Amino acid sequence: MSLPLRFARTPTSISSAVGSLSKLSWGASYTSGLRFKSSLLDVPLKSDRKGLPDIDPSKLEITKTSSPKTPPPSSTLLFGHTFTDHMLTIPWSATSGWGTPRIEPYGPLSLEPSSSVLHYAQTIFEGTKAYRQANGKVTLFRPDMNMKRMNTSAERIALPNFNGGALLELIKRLVHLDKHWIPTEPGHSLYIRPTMIGTQTTIGVTPPNEALLFVICSPVGPYYPNGFKPVSLHGTTEFVRAAPGGTGAFKLGVNYAPGILPQKAAASLGYAQNLWLHGPDHLLTEVGTMNLFVVFKRADGTHELVSPPLDGMILPGVTRDSVLSLARSHASGEHRLSLPDKFVVSERSVSMKEVRAASLDGSLVELFGAGTAAIISPVDRIGYLGEDVIIPTGEDGMGPVSRTIWKELVGRQTGAIESEWSVVVD
Repeated sequence: MSLPLRFARTPTSISSAVGSLSKLSWGASYTSGLRFKSSLLDVPLKSDRKGLPDIDPSKLEITKTSSPKTPPPSSTLLFGHTFTDHMLTIPWSATSGWGTPRIEPYGPLSLEPSSSVLHYAQTIFEGTKAYRQANGKVTLFRPDMNMKRMNTSAERIALPNFNGGALLELIKRLVHLDKHWIPTEPGHSLYIRPTMIGTQTTIGVTPPNEALLFVICSPVGPYYPNGFKPVSLHGTTEFVRAAPGGTGAFKLGVNYAPGILPQKAAASLGYAQNLWLHGPDHLLTEVGTMNLFVVFKRADGTHELVSPPLDGMILPGVTRDSVLSLARSHASGEHRLSLPDKFVVSERSVSMKEVRAASLDGSLVELFGAGTAAIISPVDRIGYLGEDVIIPTGEDGMGPVSRTIWKELVGRQTGAIESEWSVVVD
């Protein structure tokens, strides 16, 4: 018997609602300031896993590889193609909780064909980086945010939660063991991919009674090895990345595969990536797999940095949060950057109509994507309804706001700028 759905409309502003949403309400949607709420979101979730063992770093077992590889020359690195000697694995079961963490040689996983991840896409993942600073220290950049988001993603598809601090401690041990894989050249880093999959060996759509959390590492070079190259976007209306009440706000494997065909379609039209547009007003949401920023210049000279709000369709990116934090710190005068004095930061909806009009009247300053892999990705044109909307860029391919924020972010990541966001591994 299916549960009846009740829809209540409660007027609220996006800005106030975003700040007050509980974790259980992240799936709610917002349209024209009205919240459309399913009664299912009112039902408190009661954990049936209390009392089970959590991840325990003191139980870590380490088996070093007997055949260590030689890291390849940094100039040959392709993103996500090369992996270090070791990986971290932690099993979970509904009856015994989190099991023994193991750092072991990188290699194949053993899964039965009936494993739930292979049938129902019960998989989540994260992406963060380790950096080798000039003084030799190895650091991570805001990894606590990745742990929080991974737990939120796990809850969304009924995978088990975990102690984020404990997993972070184990990731540090893994990075320490394979730290010689971190390239020393500027712009290089060690990409870290924590992943959790459902491994229940019965076919059926249900919360898995078994899961596996694993972490692998990959040395990577700069996203733009020969300097910044602005990308072109196809304003995509014929495909949808996310919808209100869906899973766009969570880092789930199921969100990514459906984007491959639209990306191929955009490429066939001569564009590098999709600009995901939503609804009849063609609201901007994300760029490919990155968060989105637009900079407008108002009539009084004020620069406005805008990012679409976290309305349940937008992934709460760590880089997105970092960009907004730095920009707000400048706007408040707490930490001034080389940005205009008259500067405001907004999380609000932006339509293609607004972007196109600003491009034509000269009030559009720049548009860029932000994410862990590229950090900042400038955009120079958007294909929209049969014409190209031109986006200003500087001689170096970046705009005045993105350039400044990129320098500050990279400085904090590499240790050139001291920051509480850098977490020391060793």
